[in-house]
Amino acid sequence: MKTNHKVIFQDASDLSSIPSHSVDLVVTSPPYPMIGMWDEMFCSQDSAIESALDEGDGRSAFDLMHNTLNPVWSEIHRVLKGGRFVCINIGDATRKIGQDFQLYSNHSRILNYLLSLGFSALPDILWRKQTNAPNKFMGSGMLPAGAYVTLEHEYVLILRKGSKRVFKTWEEKRNRQESAIFWEERNKWYSDIWMDLKGAAQDLSDKMSRLRSAAFPFELPMRLINMYSVRGDVVLDPFLGTGTTCIASMVAGRNSIGFEIDSAFEDPFHSMADDLVGFANEYMEQRLRQHILFVRDRLSLQKPIKYTNSHYGFPVTTRQEQQLILYNLLEVVDVGTDAFEVSYQTS
Repeated sequence: MKTNHKVIFQDASDLSSIPSHSVDLVVTSPPYPMIGMWDEMFCSQDSAIESALDEGDGRSAFDLMHNTLNPVWSEIHRVLKGGRFVCINIGDATRKIGQDFQLYSNHSRILNYLLSLGFSALPDILWRKQTNAPNKFMGSGMLPAGAYVTLEHEYVLILRKGSKRVFKTWEEKRNRQESAIFWEERNKWYSDIWMDLKGAAQDLSDKMSRLRSAAFPFELPMRLINMYSVRGDVVLDPFLGTGTTCIASMVAGRNSIGFEIDSAFEDPFHSMADDLVGFANEYMEQRLRQHILFVRDRLSLQKPIKYTNSHYGFPVTTRQEQQLILYNLLEVVDVGTDAFEVSYQTS
């Protein structure tokens, strides 16, 4: 088995190189409007944004920033197949512009635009990010009533295009069964609150790119890819950054396409791809070890486990886990022009 991965360093508002109805899943985290680290990028897209910020008109700046993102969401609707999913990690912003301090609700603005395109909203995930701040209050502190709460969570918006995906052929059904996740993973991953993931620091050579990366941790796209796609699907990230979604796609046995406007991210992505095989196989081994520990704990509590996985021979909780298999990576080959081919051990 082999998968293919392509990184395209250009603005994602033009996805014309991707055919319509050819993508199976979108997992992304866009630049966050009204977060200061992104001002320069947004202003470079539309000079009116800089004018609005200079004039203290935060609401206009907010609207204009989202207007630069809207073409990307429209293109995503075009390239996504029916029955497939979009997963968008986005945080809201609090900011003082002039004398006006307020919340700028990025998640609701993006959600409403996606609904206007025809997507169907599904329950979202609250990613509870741990904070390093020593105090849990802002504003006037202990004195009512001018304090405001800190933002310590982000959203993962989940939407579907069209009706439920159908697996028709024997091959499609078999691939779906082999792409299953463990019962105990399902119980954790399909919760609407994730409290166990920390933000990821990035080791980039360019300081500004490091500041702008604001990358989500590997585990976040890895979970979403396993939850909302099957092995061999095509995953798109139109705001690739350091390449976490593509890396997770490689580990999970999916194909991927990533767009990134900042070429400073190219070297870090290549560096991660070079070290991928060892990392990926250790990650797979860890998933298997965690399952075995779960089985031991469950049996020690005299809780029944009725089924056996046909590939590994260990107990599993449900019938749907019987064909589950995790493929080890054999090699990652740079095939040129920011394209990679990944080979897997399938037997």
